[in-house]
Amino acid sequence: MSRPDAGRLERVAAEGPNRIIHAENLAVLPTLPDGAFTLVYLDPPFNTGRSQARQSTTHVRVAADDSLEASGTGAPGRITGFAGKRYERVRGDLLRYDDRFEDYWAFLEPRLLEAWRLLADDGTLYLHLDYREAHYAKVLLDAMFGRECFLNELIWAYDYGAKARRRWPTKHDTILVYVKDPERYWFDSTAVDREPYMAPGLVTPEKALLGKLPTDVWWHTIVSPTGREKTGYPTQKPEGILRRIVQASTREGDWVLDFFAGSGTTGAVAAALGRRFVLVDENPEAVAVMRARLAAVPDVSFEASGSPASPAAPAAPASNPDRENGTMQA
Repeated sequence: MSRPDAGRLERVAAEGPNRIIHAENLAVLPTLPDGAFTLVYLDPPFNTGRSQARQSTTHVRVAADDSLEASGTGAPGRITGFAGKRYERVRGDLLRYDDRFEDYWAFLEPRLLEAWRLLADDGTLYLHLDYREAHYAKVLLDAMFGRECFLNELIWAYDYGAKARRRWPTKHDTILVYVKDPERYWFDSTAVDREPYMAPGLVTPEKALLGKLPTDVWWHTIVSPTGREKTGYPTQKPEGILRRIVQASTREGDWVLDFFAGSGTTGAVAAALGRRFVLVDENPEAVAVMRARLAAVPDVSFEASGSPASPAAPAAPASNPDRENGTMQA
């Protein structure tokens, strides 16, 4: 996959408007330029009971030493994936354990492939999931993109919502972090807001005053029902979580993409930190929330691409009693 001229991409990011697109994301993603985004953050819906519209074509990756490739010939309907990776066996093994995963992965896979194409050479992909899907996704992403591209498993821990009585209450989300190029990715830990030490008495007063850099476990409350951030969108993410991500993995002026945009937290944080953004969502309620939330941001283009895939969809994914704080999209 070739990357456009870097200078042209810089001009696109600097001169192009911030975009909020009302559309089914898989219809929009192929229109965006290769390698344009330093950060792609995805918080896809899952376990919602909604049927998902998706393309029926499936591409199966084949190994780099496949006999057809070695002979220089091709086969109809075959493509070679990143670095010649093949993952059909991995996927098949996982599906034996949970056949419900098949539909979800068929929905998510083509969107992840597009996200990977859109990442810049120094770019980073953040995939936000819950405990049901995170372990499947980790194995499959390793097979798709290469284990060497895996950077972190972030745990966002919170303490809100109902308390289970017959098991340990589930009070965390998982964010899987992959880099496009392990040798070139951008990461600036010094740009991230520091947090208080949990035991300040164990460090010097100077260190306690400065605070510490976050680790891969993030203790952060959900969006307060009465706080300034609240938009009314039930799956809204707190700005503090996205702020850390944007601070660490982008520079001022970089382009940020979120194509499960929900209430627009990614765009709000990107704008506040001097980054450009492209937000996509098929839900008209989400677009309405983003329009109001980002009204004060200059140079925002509101667009529609075709008809939303699910015009009668609710404002957010259906609630799930096991997902007690209801956090699924940004």
